[in-house]
Amino acid sequence: MLVLPTAAAAAAAAAARALLLFSLAALATAAPAAQLDPRDATRCGSVSYSSTAVQAAADAACGQIQEQQQQQQQQRRASSYPHRYNNYEGFDFNGVPGPYNEFPILKSGRTYASGPPGPDRVIITDSCDLAGVITHSGARGNNFVGCSGTS
Repeated sequence: MLVLPTAAAAAAAAAARALLLFSLAALATAAPAAQLDPRDATRCGSVSYSSTAVQAAADAACGQIQEQQQQQQQQRRASSYPHRYNNYEGFDFNGVPGPYNEFPILKSGRTYASGPPGPDRVIITDSCDLAGVITHSGARGNNFVGCSGTS
């Protein structure tokens, strides 16, 4: 025996299909929150840094570390950066082994020379390997949190 749906049942089924399709379409078009632009290497809070800016800060820190090692710290620098970063927060730095040094990376794009360092730091090793980028923004007290890509 063949059972034909009533008009009300057919309308309810059509409405359910339309709702399902609408829900799937909404999910498919939703943009992920706070997605990084592919040109950005990392984001510290609301500040994005390009890979060029991160590398420039790392290179500046490396040059100063090498200079400090050559001078054997006979002379105190006007800036106390780079200086040893002890990793009290326990970052993995994507498996890059320490010891680590921190150096300011500036929102302005300039290379840090002296003065207020701002909240963001690039982390490099004694052999100048880039380990990550961290920030005081969003951290409690004088602690750091990882910028995007740093765990």
